[in-house]
Amino acid sequence: MIATHCAELEKTMGELTDKAKAAANKAVGTAKEVIGDATDNADLQAEGQAQKAKGHVQDVSGTVKGKLGNDI
Repeated sequence: MIATHCAELEKTMGELTDKAKAAANKAVGTAKEVIGDATDNADLQAEGQAQKAKGHVQDVSGTVKGKLGNDI
């Protein structure tokens, strides 16, 4: 019983960790993209787009961990 509870807690923590990292990367990426647009800085725009994409991947990873567990 305790082992099952611990496994569920670990699964939830992995999911939440990935989703928190995803939210941070998407927010920072959006900020970089907006600042890049405002300053005509194509490199910063591209960096922001890449960071947002990384956030989307982390979000999917968190969702999968939530469904399948951290053993992926």
